[in-house]
Amino acid sequence: MQKNNPNYDDKKLTYGFLIGLHTSTYQLKYSDAFVTNKFDTVHSVVPSWSAGFSLGFIVNYRLDDQVDVRITPKVGFYEHRISYIYTDDTPRDDQLIESTMVELPILLKYKSERRGNVRMYMIGGIVPAFEASGKKKTEERVLEISNTNLSIDAGFGFDLYYPLFKFSPEIRFSRGLVNMLGSSTGKYGEPLKRINTNTITLYFLFQ
Repeated sequence: MQKNNPNYDDKKLTYGFLIGLHTSTYQLKYSDAFVTNKFDTVHSVVPSWSAGFSLGFIVNYRLDDQVDVRITPKVGFYEHRISYIYTDDTPRDDQLIESTMVELPILLKYKSERRGNVRMYMIGGIVPAFEASGKKKTEERVLEISNTNLSIDAGFGFDLYYPLFKFSPEIRFSRGLVNMLGSSTGKYGEPLKRINTNTITLYFLFQ
């Protein structure tokens, strides 16, 4: 088999861009107030998975033949849905939280030996993020969410070598470490103690 771009992995610094397609949800923890008489008509608060996408750049530094340090600044467009379900005749209340996050993943990439034009790898690291849209959720009916997040990422992918570029499909799971609940007051925030993010992303990387 002809080896495409055989000297690619000798480069110390490489660049590229990425496209990500993700599905994301909140993981909730109830507060002590949820079981009080004040919220006895609230049956449950249920998050659901919602789709979104991200766009970004790749800066990759080769430490040795099997380990890279990678920074991939990107913008992610998210929708999160939470449903408040009641025990009485109150209709189900669906909350939609839209956010545009600027994210700065700092990752370590561990690569297998190259076999022809294919190389498998594992990747992981931390992802600081902050809200970029600047929207203030001042309406009483909207659940307040923090505008910053910090998550830990882990995943795997394949480097596919072509004559003029390298293409890498990658799947990554992200777990939020920061409590995203912006306010624990009001009829939407008080029943909750903690909100974390869970995201599964399929990336397409071009270098």
